[in-house]
Amino acid sequence: MTVARPLVALQAVTKVYPRGAVSVRALAGVTLGVERGEFVAIMGPSGSGKSTLLSILGCLDRPSEGEYWLEGERVSGLDDVALSRIRNRRIGFVFQSFHLIPELSVLENVETPLLYGGVPEGEWGGRATACLERVGIAHRATHRPAELSGGEAQRAAIARALVMEPSVILADEPTGNLDTATGDEIAALLRGLHAEGRTVLLVTHNEGLAAQAQRTVRLRDGRIDDPLVRAS
Repeated sequence: MTVARPLVALQAVTKVYPRGAVSVRALAGVTLGVERGEFVAIMGPSGSGKSTLLSILGCLDRPSEGEYWLEGERVSGLDDVALSRIRNRRIGFVFQSFHLIPELSVLENVETPLLYGGVPEGEWGGRATACLERVGIAHRATHRPAELSGGEAQRAAIARALVMEPSVILADEPTGNLDTATGDEIAALLRGLHAEGRTVLLVTHNEGLAAQAQRTVRLRDGRIDDPLVRAS
């Protein structure tokens, strides 16, 4: 019998990194569910496990223990080729530093996931242009990343994250390199994507940005921080 699960489901996920004779436990039994269409912020101090959690959610790393399901598929035990396919087709990444390829135009940067995703070349331009229009920078399509403002670069990165129509968008400090006004614009764009029904998982230190999500998950020492548990 198939068990219904949230879009994103972690069950007792632990991640341990060997450091010579010492092991560092970055995550310690994290259980988390995110439903389709949710907007969830993940917060915590440095060293709390946020980056490790994001790496596992993004299929960039595997848990040492525990299980991870995405859209009902157990992905925690898949090989590198299968994980790469999931990263390309089901997960849209938005990074603090944009990670645009400097030698390519904005349009070509947005098209890149389509190349690796096996999409017919005849569809690339139309799909990439539609995503650039969605984020408001179609007029910058022929420019190189160095010619963009920080806000435009992040919009280009969001367009690239959208082009494969992923199941979930993972945003890692998406306003971290932006001034307040530009950061507010990017936050509004993420809210708009959520309003369209997209699932957004956001990692941030910014309390104001996190407050715009539907709920906030806080990490402390590799665990989901529950004030009721700490107070007991």
